[in-house]
Amino acid sequence: MTLRPQRPSDLPLLVGGDTPFDDFGPLATGSHPAPSRMDDAGALTVVDEAGQVAGDVSWHWRGWGPNAGSRCPMIGIWLRPEHRGRGLGRLAQRCVVELFFTHTRANRVEAHTDVENVAEQRALEAAGFTREGLTRGAQWRDGAFHDGYLYAVLRADLAPRSP
Repeated sequence: MTLRPQRPSDLPLLVGGDTPFDDFGPLATGSHPAPSRMDDAGALTVVDEAGQVAGDVSWHWRGWGPNAGSRCPMIGIWLRPEHRGRGLGRLAQRCVVELFFTHTRANRVEAHTDVENVAEQRALEAAGFTREGLTRGAQWRDGAFHDGYLYAVLRADLAPRSP
């Protein structure tokens, strides 16, 4: 699995879905711009071991106060149905976390998922994220507000530990 900048030819492959967790309504063209820097909003294409476009991982930055040093990326992932259940989501999310910790000053990376999306909860936990709490009615999807779980991983969570 690799992550690479998105290409125009990827975009037709990065739409649609077959689960209730995919229906956020139509996305505007260019809603996931290719990043010029990791500290801007952006997205990368997830490519499987056979070189096929499997999905994308995207992010936007959230603030935790007026200090610019108190912001962190919130990541999201979408995989094409035929690429789900193979561990690509876990790998892609872990890779993008490592990119943030290598190339930005971020101390924290967040993710949010529906309380019923057990597969994504497992993938986030396997990628090193910790469930931090319930976000009641936080996500508008499929014509209603839904509860979700907030997950995060800190830079120190992935730091090598001394024996």
